Amino acid sequence: MVAGIKGMFLANKKLNNEVKTYITYNKGRDWRLLQAPSADLRGNRIHCMLPYCSLHLHLHVSANPYTSGNIASRELAPGIIVASGSIGAELTSSNVSMFITSDAGNTWRQIFDEEYSVLYLDQGGALVAIRHTPLPIRHLRLSFDEGRVWNKYSFTSSPLFVDGVLGEPGEETLIMTIFGHVSHRSEWQLVKIDFRSIFNRRCIESDYVPWDLHDQGERCLMGVKRVYRKLKPIARCVMGKTYSVTTISEPCDCTESDFECDYGFERRADGKCTPAFWFLPSSMSRTCTTEHTFLNSTGYRKVVSNNCTGGVMEQYTARRQLCPSQAPRGLHLVTSEGKLTATLASNVTFLVFLEEGDGSKTSITVDFGDGNAFTYSNVSSIEDGIKHIYKNVGIYRVSATAENSLGSETVLLFLHITCQLESIHLSAPFVAVKNKEVNLTVVLSPSQVGTVTYIWWFGNNSEPVITLEGSVAFTFSREGISVVTVQVSAGNNILQDRKTIAVHEYFRSHLLAFSSNLDDHNPDVAEWRLDVSRVIKNSMVQATGVNSDQLLVTVLPGLPTVAEFFLLPDKQYYITDDGGYLHFLSELVLSALNQNLVQFTLRPGVQVTVYAAHLSAAPLVDTSENHSGSAMLMLLSVVVVGLAVFLIYKFKRKIPGLHIYAAMQDEKEQEMIQSPVSLTDSTPSFSSQRELLTTLEPLDTEPNSQTIGEYHAVLYRPSVPTSDTSPF
Repeated sequence: MVAGIKGMFLANKKLNNEVKTYITYNKGRDWRLLQAPSADLRGNRIHCMLPYCSLHLHLHVSANPYTSGNIASRELAPGIIVASGSIGAELTSSNVSMFITSDAGNTWRQIFDEEYSVLYLDQGGALVAIRHTPLPIRHLRLSFDEGRVWNKYSFTSSPLFVDGVLGEPGEETLIMTIFGHVSHRSEWQLVKIDFRSIFNRRCIESDYVPWDLHDQGERCLMGVKRVYRKLKPIARCVMGKTYSVTTISEPCDCTESDFECDYGFERRADGKCTPAFWFLPSSMSRTCTTEHTFLNSTGYRKVVSNNCTGGVMEQYTARRQLCPSQAPRGLHLVTSEGKLTATLASNVTFLVFLEEGDGSKTSITVDFGDGNAFTYSNVSSIEDGIKHIYKNVGIYRVSATAENSLGSETVLLFLHITCQLESIHLSAPFVAVKNKEVNLTVVLSPSQVGTVTYIWWFGNNSEPVITLEGSVAFTFSREGISVVTVQVSAGNNILQDRKTIAVHEYFRSHLLAFSSNLDDHNPDVAEWRLDVSRVIKNSMVQATGVNSDQLLVTVLPGLPTVAEFFLLPDKQYYITDDGGYLHFLSELVLSALNQNLVQFTLRPGVQVTVYAAHLSAAPLVDTSENHSGSAMLMLLSVVVVGLAVFLIYKFKRKIPGLHIYAAMQDEKEQEMIQSPVSLTDSTPSFSSQRELLTTLEPLDTEPNSQTIGEYHAVLYRPSVPTSDTSPF
């Protein structure tokens, strides 16, 4: 923007990889290239013909108002522009020279053949130039005639590396400061120059001449003719603070050049403004939705700040017309923030507007989708929007209907009402059975937060499973430790939880209860549950002697405090029926729990006892597949034995040799009764426990028979190895 002249701008335009400088006098309505100087600094003629050759300027304005950039103009020095640039087909960074215009860009002169910093003194009455060079200098140049003649002055006795030039505040100043250094190792040097001694008097009225602002002879610019007062080039006087740029303005009749294309219109090659391909002229009647009349555009509008009057004003100015009667069309329903989500219990503002239709006679009905609906008599009554508060989370179908005597139109908006997701908890079993489906569930807090997406990772799978439900079923195909990770995405919030699951072919589990004093110290946080689970496990291992690798204990969330223990198979040794052995271990652990042998100290003075929880008559959870078949076999055996006893009792007198078997049984019983057994001996040893376990094994070998009289006693061979290497 050129200071001091309204509507005048310079711009660089890049076209076909060429940067060229253009100038406008009517705020961008018309642009043209800059005419290059007719002669160079030495008076040699310059052959440069438009549009193939022109003057191009660097338009980097200084961010500091007291230093010079590549181009400079001043409010109190209208028409004077100093800039660096080049002459040719495009702007270049080589062969840069300094140029000046004193008639607002109509004609330009070359003043230096290298770059200079130029400062305005005394409101443009004097110009000071200092050369841009990495070498030390001691001279500056001064001009009193708008850059036509430059006088050379020395400002220091020893050369100075100039780092910058600073003018004193105010365009009327005659003082400037040069700062730099004598050598690269020296400190900064400041040189203040006062030019007041050069001027011998103050300017009088006869030192000024009128100057007409024009664009290549056209004096009507921005609708007026302007006449400025400028200092004569030969006058060497001080204008001072009392000087003012006197402007004489005379309005002009409006012409086509005072108008630009209106919104939605573009200028054709013949200069006429026609509708753009994307613009519908009938949409200009949009104001009819709130008013009875509208401005019908002619395709033109007067340039902003243009002060022309009369002329073709009426021909190019939009005309006010009555709104036509028509059915509503182009109904829009949006939120004030332009979003499809809102927070629970917050004020949601809906905006409803029509593109076409008589708004004063069109009613608007808004249904918020939650059982509330309101009707408004016309569009103007809802210009500020419609506010509504939703009390529940969900997706609401919001509709707006515009209706008048000529028709109606409805538009829909689906609004998601959400609340902040605070926390999530992945509910998963701590132990799972291999190749059996388990359910995994995510618990949200709060439970209703709106539309939620669940992202699941199972084990080492790199591809996630994405669901809209918070519960999935999954089957673990490998034994070992598996990690399940779930992320819950609600709006812009994403939370994550992770659980570790031990996968085995079978296991046994039971719930644990505690003495009531534990609840008084339960903060119900994950860290506390993890620590207490470890303490309970150690206490159970010490009381029962169970291998710690086969025992898993976890405290469940919530109050009262409840835990669950799991007995896992030992894979270090091969055993045909681990299920039977886990049954024995579970009985051993339950026996210790029922005898109050499992206790631990939570803190000094707080002793906690662990019990087996008896929540129902259901047996221990047993995932061994063998026991279903064993149970059927045992049930069948009981039926057969009962039937045999009944038959023997019924026909015992008819069976020979039965008394011999009974006598043998009596002798065996007597021997057992006569055997002294201590209390210690009555407790089975670890090996005897193994023998008890092996008798539960299904027979996988042929029985060996031994004759006793006429009858046979069956001796079963255990299927479990009885070598010393067995851990049992």
